[in-house]
Formats: sequence, C-alpha cells, structure tokens
Amino acid sequence: MIKYILASNSPRRRELLEQVGLKFEVLASHGEEIITKQFPHEIVEELSLQKATEVSQKCLQGGLMDKNDTAVIIGADTIVAYNGTIMGKPQDEDDAVRMLMLLQGKTHQVYTGVTLIINSSEGEKIITFHEQTSVSLYPISRERIDAYIATGEPMDKAGSYAIQGRFAAYVKGIDGDYNNVVGLPVARLMNELFALKLA
Repeated sequence: MIKYILASNSPRRRELLEQVGLKFEVLASHGEEIITKQFPHEIVEELSLQKATEVSQKCLQGGLMDKNDTAVIIGADTIVAYNGTIMGKPQDEDDAVRMLMLLQGKTHQVYTGVTLIINSSEGEKIITFHEQTSVSLYPISRERIDAYIATGEPMDKAGSYAIQGRFAAYVKGIDGDYNNVVGLPVARLMNELFALKLA
C-alpha cells in the first residue's frame, strides 16, 4: 500500500493534490528553516528537503508506517524573487507594502521546490526538483495596494499576494506553470510519481 503524506499545512497545496485525485494525509513540518544556499531555486529545494526530512523522520520514529507500506513524503517551499531580491511571507503589513510596491508593474519569478522522500522495504529514495514561473503585473497604485493588504489575504503568502485570490485583478500574464505560483507544481509532481510507478 502506498501512503502519501503532505509535509505542509497549506490549504492551497492540499487543494491542488485533491484536484488531481491524490489521497493523502497531512503531517506538517514545524522545524526551523535554515538557509545555506544563495540562489532562489537552490533555496526552495533546500527548504523542501528540510521539511520532507523532518516529517519522514517523524513517520519512521513514531511508528506511523507499517513495514509493508510505501510512504511518499511530499515537502514543498515557495518563494518570490525579483532582481535578486528574495521575498518570503511578509513579516507585517509594512513589509507587504514594500514587496507589492516593488513588484507592481514588473515581471518577477516564482520558485517552488519539491522533495519526495520515498520510504519502502527497499530503503529510502530522495528526489528534489523545482519549477520556475514568471509573473507579470499591471501597475498598482499605493491606494489599491493598501486596500488589498487590508483584506488580510497576502499576510501568509510568499511575495505578499495570492494569484488565485483577489490579486488576480492585477496579473497581466504568466510564463510557466500557474499552479507553481499557487504553491505546488502538481503536474510535475504527478509525472515524477508516474515515472516511479508510485501513482
């Protein structure tokens, strides 16, 4: 039996996995995120590996796996980057204003790193990859940015916006995987599982 475990509490990631019909459990990681890398694609891969590793160890140590099961742990991390400036979740409303003022009217990149840790009777296998999507925004006035932040929507989102929410009003176009911007490149994830005969 294959058990899929999502190492994230993100409702967006849960919805994307549900959308493609994957049955999974949620066991979120809570460890401190330690960044040692410099480039955005390396950072998201590093953080996704940390999250998946933490949850994999919990499963193995906590007896949450039957020895005959194959467990697929899915860790993911998303960041926004513009001209070398990396943007995670905003610390407060002023931080959200700073990010959105920087991004408005320009094109930036969204990176999501994904790590799959497969634990089975054959041992452990780790696969880590990332996807990059470019997002172009219309110009946004400070007044509209303040109104958007007042909704509370951007406060737990990388780059201070949700492309699938009210911020859709300002997205001029994207180049790449839309779901990657939401928080999980679910088609790439599923194709990795198909290749491994795990889905």
